[in-house]
Amino acid sequence: MDQKTNPPPQTDLSAVRRPIATANGLPNAHYIDGAIFDQERHAVLFDNWAGLAVAADVPDIGDAVPLTFLGMPLLVVRDKQNNVRVFQNACRHRGMILVDTPRQIEGAIRCPYHSWCYATDGRLVSTPHVGGPGQNTHADMDRDLLGLVEIRSHIWMDVIYINISGGAAPFEEAHGDLIKRWAEFDKPLHHGGADSRFDLTVNCNWKLAVENYCESYHLPWVHPGLNSYSRLEDHYHIEQKDTYAGQGTLVYRQLTDDAGHRFPDFDGLSDTWDTAAEYVTVFPNVLLGVHRDHTFAIVLLPVGPEKTVEHIHLYYAQAQTDAALRARNTAQWKEVFAEDVFVVEGMQRGRHAVTFDGGRFSPAMDGPTHLFHAWVAGQLEAHRTTAQAAE
Repeated sequence: MDQKTNPPPQTDLSAVRRPIATANGLPNAHYIDGAIFDQERHAVLFDNWAGLAVAADVPDIGDAVPLTFLGMPLLVVRDKQNNVRVFQNACRHRGMILVDTPRQIEGAIRCPYHSWCYATDGRLVSTPHVGGPGQNTHADMDRDLLGLVEIRSHIWMDVIYINISGGAAPFEEAHGDLIKRWAEFDKPLHHGGADSRFDLTVNCNWKLAVENYCESYHLPWVHPGLNSYSRLEDHYHIEQKDTYAGQGTLVYRQLTDDAGHRFPDFDGLSDTWDTAAEYVTVFPNVLLGVHRDHTFAIVLLPVGPEKTVEHIHLYYAQAQTDAALRARNTAQWKEVFAEDVFVVEGMQRGRHAVTFDGGRFSPAMDGPTHLFHAWVAGQLEAHRTTAQAAE
């Protein structure tokens, strides 16, 4: 008997892609429905350059960190040539997970099931007893064809971006405009270490974290401390269709300690950055911030339709910076980001209001957020068209 499959979910996205003055936001299903979440998994996150982790997660040669990205087991490795690589964390023999906790690979990556071994660059180098007891080769088992499956990756601003489908344009081409915009920060970034990384687990769809980050409209009410010196009127929009969106401020106040010490500036910055700072989302799921004396990266890892983990990392111009000042900077940003939690979680709960129509956008204040909605809608429509053509 033929087994019937459910048709792929369809939502009307026409209103999302209208001009901002008349557009609606993405429908509720895009925040609460598991089938839509799975569709976006492929159309938005697998088909584009999505953030996975940071290179600072594997600082030394041989470091290996297992991660799960939207249910997919991955392994980030710094190989013996000092290259960061991303592999499927599955043995080519029977699919066994190779590494289940972060560790240092001193020799080879060994499968705990049948001891097939892989070099840190993914090559299959040992297959014990594959041809029978004591026979470690077999004519029908070509090791050259059975290396680990490598996921296409690229590192920029220390973030490891992956393109699982393999179909995205080269990263430098896809995000060339932002790379040019922030060329002054294209230099070594030094992770602040253990005191400069933290996670926030939020009960919301990952897109709500992006939407909130893109705009400054909420500053007076959600971030009164920040707004006391970097006011709403000091901010400007950053909008680049189909690639990134966010906000900037003309007033950035450097952190100082009681003795007046500050973090050293990045070398060679133009005077634009004396007082300015910028915050953008690299579509789909990486939030970046740049300042004269430090940067940060937030990688949003969706866990499900209504849960996201935010991995936050702070970087500095020099490898050695004052530990107490770093701790104050981490605490300051942790406070700012935590202030947003009730907002994104409140919007998530609001998406269960059955007749909510996706909401409207202020043409004056919500341009970057609308740009993100329209991009997501465009990715989904293209994916659906391709899927229908293949049926």
